[in-house]
Amino acid sequence: MSEENVKLQYRAADAFNRRDLDAILALADPDVEFTSRLVGVEGGRPYRGHDGLRSWWEDLLGVYPDFRGKIEDVRDFGDVTVARLRLRGHGTGSDAPIEQTSWFVIEWRDNKAIWWRVVLSESEALEAAGLSA
Repeated sequence: MSEENVKLQYRAADAFNRRDLDAILALADPDVEFTSRLVGVEGGRPYRGHDGLRSWWEDLLGVYPDFRGKIEDVRDFGDVTVARLRLRGHGTGSDAPIEQTSWFVIEWRDNKAIWWRVVLSESEALEAAGLSA
């Protein structure tokens, strides 16, 4: 099953880059918990469920309409995938560029993301996945 989860990680990244919100939602459990990098850094509550993902989608693309991610590596830990992505985009209005590496940790059940967190380092990602660095 875990090899399938790696494929799901790639499908999710592809759907995001194609701006296919319906495909993202199809890969997410209706009760998914998602903690974006900004929420993780500034505090606040995770996004919850499909409505939460829709809200995150609108918030992010409202600020970075051309935001894209490229998977550089995905590691399989059974029900959890840890992926390193290179993210790029430009801010609305200012056209200020953003380029960063982020780590996506996703727990999968029945081909759906049930828990998803974005962090800035490999050690944070492994810790979030319940593994040591």
